[in-house]
Amino acid sequence: MSPPRPRRLDELDVLRGFALSGILVVNALLMAGPYTVFGGGPGSSGADRIAAWAVTALITAKFYVLFSFLFGYSFALQARSARRAGAAFAPRHLRRTAGLFVLGAAHAVLLYPGDVLTTYAVLALVLYGLSGLGVRTLLRVAAALLLLLSALLLGYGLLTVALTEPVTATSYPPGDAAYRGDAASVPGTHLRDLPAALGTNLLYAPAMLAAFLGGLAAAKSRLAERRGQDRAWLRRTASRVLPLGLGGAVVAACCASGPLDGRWFLVGQAATVLTAPALTTSYACGLLLLLMSRAGARLPAAAGVLAAAGRMALSHYLTQSLVLACVFSGYGLGLYDRVGTVTVLAGCVLLYAAQLALGARLSARIRHGPAEWVLRAVTLGRRPEGPPRTVRNPAWTAVPPASRPDSRDSPEPGGDGVRPAP
Repeated sequence: MSPPRPRRLDELDVLRGFALSGILVVNALLMAGPYTVFGGGPGSSGADRIAAWAVTALITAKFYVLFSFLFGYSFALQARSARRAGAAFAPRHLRRTAGLFVLGAAHAVLLYPGDVLTTYAVLALVLYGLSGLGVRTLLRVAAALLLLLSALLLGYGLLTVALTEPVTATSYPPGDAAYRGDAASVPGTHLRDLPAALGTNLLYAPAMLAAFLGGLAAAKSRLAERRGQDRAWLRRTASRVLPLGLGGAVVAACCASGPLDGRWFLVGQAATVLTAPALTTSYACGLLLLLMSRAGARLPAAAGVLAAAGRMALSHYLTQSLVLACVFSGYGLGLYDRVGTVTVLAGCVLLYAAQLALGARLSARIRHGPAEWVLRAVTLGRRPEGPPRTVRNPAWTAVPPASRPDSRDSPEPGGDGVRPAP
């Protein structure tokens, strides 16, 4: 009798589906133009400025931390999957990172030069080199990376404040009209802006790697398996880190979106690098607590919808960029730097809701999203096996922690984490 098909770690999928919302908001504002990001362009309203301030405080650089953490967690699960299958992990990992790099490069040139998939692919190789470290060492290295990057940003930011003239809102450069050209000009504009985007990714690579290492440390200690439904631990953790996260968020927003002028931007970035993981942690714990609460019990489909989106996160991420490119660039409407912050946020709500609905429908029919299927095929070096339909929707919120099956050696066929079916 063959062993039962393993079931995914639903908590990871739920968090990944939730993280898609923040990634969408930040990327939409960036693709909409600089005035939209800061809420201070010609014709902007007070509501636009308030919305931009709130996004900077509560969303910017918070959700990519969660995505990066989950990437590191999944790395360990993929290694376990290879070990259980009797396959060498190194070739699989190398093929996966190569596939991710190619997808990211195409994404950057065709849709959005601010792509992070190529950076993820390169950092994944570094993660492999550090994967033999113990849990405490991984956390120490992650903390050191964050401290060094924040110190660098703070030092340079304070020099900028001391040695440069104040920057007013009217000094911010207008949007680049090249993005509103015809469709054929868009890839060329992306290629022109790609070096600057790569430079930004390189600057913040230590923060991404720190989140990778934190996720790997959590996977090695089996945090999701042990604490994913521990309400007391989730509540205690969220309450401890929330004040630090909110404090840093306020500082960052004041530096980037006022009342302080643009010279303070890097000082705010230093505060973000140092405190964003705390706010991200409180978000993750709060979401899991909400889904386990009585209010969450009244919406039993909420966890399943988020988990379905999380299982197809890469496909959704690429789809978001495609839709946004058609709205803001010459591929379609050409609304670059012509839409207010509030309008963009309203559009994000509609797009995210549509993705959740579509993901839930697709999840009942297919096991992998299109991008996930391609990446999995590259990883395995063959056509992925398995039935086309998923087994069931996640129901982890109804399972008491004490009755959940042991998943210490669970394989990870979907690429993101599974536990044995009960």
